[in-house]
Amino acid sequence: MTRNGDETLLRALAGVRDPRSGRPLAPVREACRLIAKKDGGWQALVVLPGGLDRRTADTLERAIAEALAAEGLSGPVTVALVADPTAAGTPGGTAPAGHRPMTGVGESADSGLKEVRHIVAVASGKGGVGKSTVAVNLAVALARRGLATGLMDADIYGPSAPLLLGIRAKPEVSPVRRLVPLEAHGIKAMSMGFLIDPDKAAIWRGPMVAGAVSQLLHDVEWGALDVLVVDMPPGTGDAQLTLVQRARPSGAVIVSTPQDLALADARRAVQMFRRVEVPILGIVENMSVFICPHCGGESAIFGQGGAAQEAERLGVPFLGAIPLEMPVRESADAGRPLVLSRPDSAAARALESLAGCIAGAMERAAGK
Repeated sequence: MTRNGDETLLRALAGVRDPRSGRPLAPVREACRLIAKKDGGWQALVVLPGGLDRRTADTLERAIAEALAAEGLSGPVTVALVADPTAAGTPGGTAPAGHRPMTGVGESADSGLKEVRHIVAVASGKGGVGKSTVAVNLAVALARRGLATGLMDADIYGPSAPLLLGIRAKPEVSPVRRLVPLEAHGIKAMSMGFLIDPDKAAIWRGPMVAGAVSQLLHDVEWGALDVLVVDMPPGTGDAQLTLVQRARPSGAVIVSTPQDLALADARRAVQMFRRVEVPILGIVENMSVFICPHCGGESAIFGQGGAAQEAERLGVPFLGAIPLEMPVRESADAGRPLVLSRPDSAAARALESLAGCIAGAMERAAGK
């Protein structure tokens, strides 16, 4: 959106008030977008944190449309991602401690996920272990195997998908008021990073985040997918519980470095998924060793073999070790997944092997 369009939108919103607080919408600058449409017109998208029922949203949409028309802009208006503060529930019963096989996605009353066969959650329990890089490359590698694949970036505070996928566009809204995922590198993707200003922080409280996560999942036109890879936000709080309860993933992949500090958080992530009865597909060890770009030597800077030992201790599969090497950082900064930009690298081969493990689990689940 041009700067002039941005200013026009803010002028229009100055006269529209949030029906919950009575305050003008204009200050919510990072949550307001004018999206240029292919026909040369505009579509207004307003992202509101907090609870808002559909009837009130309809009234607000009409008020925004009238305000924009007064500024010389006409086009559809959608109030999207209206987070439900009651979305975060309490976890279900405790599952058995052992490894359980992958399942299919449970039925959903919302049509956004009706054609998605499997949801795979990629989690870590903590940030900084390369979980998003693994999730993005896993999704692209699954697509390279001929599977219709989607990626949901569920991290509201620190979305990584726009950078890792090299996407700078904004999503449109379908006639049934669902966000249309963007496509890149053979996959469909949705992220809060596609909606808010990259220089602005989403300063939202826990229930708001939980509601937004739920709607990023359900209020998106995912279409027919073999697998939806969900890049889980770090931690085991409201957002994570809401996501696993609303999505009912087919299985979870836990990402950790070999370091004891990371493994402790990975252990908590395993416990969370078991508590809500999501099968653990296994643990993958990221940054297993650093490969020197000059001599090719390997250095175990985060320790060695910790994730494999933890997987054995927890009774879950070990899905392999992914080394840290220069192409990993270079491909991430370039917005081109490693499995495409450097398929011959050791890390890319390890990621392709991980995709093979997940695809195999899906085939076994389908054969039941």
